[in-house]
Amino acid sequence: MDEVCEGKDFSFPAEEERVLRLWEELDAFHEQLRRTAGGEEFVFYDGPPFATGLPHYGHLLAGSIKDAVARHHAMRGRHVARRFGWDCHGVPVERAVDEALRIATRAQVLEMGVASYNDACRGVVTRYVAEWEAVVTRMGRWVDFEDGYKTMDIKFMESVWWVFAQLWDKDLVYKSFKVMPYSTGMKTPLSNFEAGQHRQFVPAETAMVSFPVVGDVDNAALVAWTTTPWTLPSNLALCQCKICLCQG
Repeated sequence: MDEVCEGKDFSFPAEEERVLRLWEELDAFHEQLRRTAGGEEFVFYDGPPFATGLPHYGHLLAGSIKDAVARHHAMRGRHVARRFGWDCHGVPVERAVDEALRIATRAQVLEMGVASYNDACRGVVTRYVAEWEAVVTRMGRWVDFEDGYKTMDIKFMESVWWVFAQLWDKDLVYKSFKVMPYSTGMKTPLSNFEAGQHRQFVPAETAMVSFPVVGDVDNAALVAWTTTPWTLPSNLALCQCKICLCQG
């Protein structure tokens, strides 16, 4: 290595590829697992990427950090099983299927059959497996693709419900409220990522109405802007504000 570094033609990418080939020949990752088998276990939960997308720079950064944490504990002699996973739930998978099958309405899904629709969604999960494996391997990360998991697996879903049950039994679950994006078409809340997909600006008719405050010497008025003008006559907030201003 030192002799190679002295030359002017040293290539870091070529050296990285040489190391990757050496790891493959030695089966280095699985050899490490074999040598640490039976030892103290370090459990590492890798938040899986969406099954419908290709890797980008954000995945490279997060994946490098995850790999560094796992390697640190493995080098300390702990057994660190690293399984790659796929996030199979949510809007992205359904959107990919809808676009592929040109589905635009709920009636089309029912006509196709929910079981057939779900089968089509499951098929999307493996679309980019080869691309992900190539990129993750090229970046030097040690992770097991052969024994990967999918969030649609029954065992995975049951394990999540088991964890939730443990939190419930320990009285760590509470009810609260949060303002979230909502899809009127799918009748479900959306994550920030889902809401940002295929965002469209659509025109909407609105109304702006002034409500003069009765008896006010300065001719003050309350201004209301709304997309549902038929609710204005029953707007209790406006009525209450007018009463307060009159009494004040």
